[in-house]
Amino acid sequence: NVSTDQYAIWGQNLNFSVKTKQGGTLPILKNCSIQIPSGQLWMLLGPNGCGKSTLLKILAGLLKTTDGSVYVKKPKSFVFQNPDHQVVMPTVEADVAFGLGKFDLTYEEVKSRVAKALDAVGMSEYSQRPVQTLSGGQKQRVAIAGALAEACKVLLLDELTTFLDESDQIGVVKAVKNSLTSSGEVTALWVTHRLEELEYADGAVYMEDGRVVMDGDPSSILDFINRQQALYINQINS
Repeated sequence: NVSTDQYAIWGQNLNFSVKTKQGGTLPILKNCSIQIPSGQLWMLLGPNGCGKSTLLKILAGLLKTTDGSVYVKKPKSFVFQNPDHQVVMPTVEADVAFGLGKFDLTYEEVKSRVAKALDAVGMSEYSQRPVQTLSGGQKQRVAIAGALAEACKVLLLDELTTFLDESDQIGVVKAVKNSLTSSGEVTALWVTHRLEELEYADGAVYMEDGRVVMDGDPSSILDFINRQQALYINQINS
């Protein structure tokens, strides 16, 4: 029984395994639990292969857990690592409006939602631009605007800045942060391996070996990661 007002994302004792070529099973998530407060931007960190992306896909409903319970406030949107998988229409404005076809909206309502969403991610002046002329980070911001236009309550963001240079990367983080502030209702969980992105977060979750080992405010998570790294280096050196 979870307080849905307090948490927008909640997972309890999640387990997930994949079949190996040898016919065995390989556990990816092991009794993993996570809680993300409503209206905040949280980062999900951890070493490669710890299960971050798998957890995100389970929260998005793209994968089914072996067991455990999951609650994510709807509507939710999963934003892919590669923006080219997501951006489908020729112009920025048309792309942001694309997902609105499934709602019964007037032309004016569509225009207004698209304008507000583009404004939230700082892409208003690009509305008539052809999508293929944009940088990677600008395409990511258009993908996020598309989710905001659909009035998504939860954004699940998978290592968005992997393919981006530094200015684009910070632009995308700020766009997400801004879209939370401007709506007051959106919650975001962002998988990243870049520690410098932590300064934009309200909180962070650190995973290791298929489970959450710590969550809290960004500075205590950063201290924890630095201690882990120091321990690891000492082990190698000894």
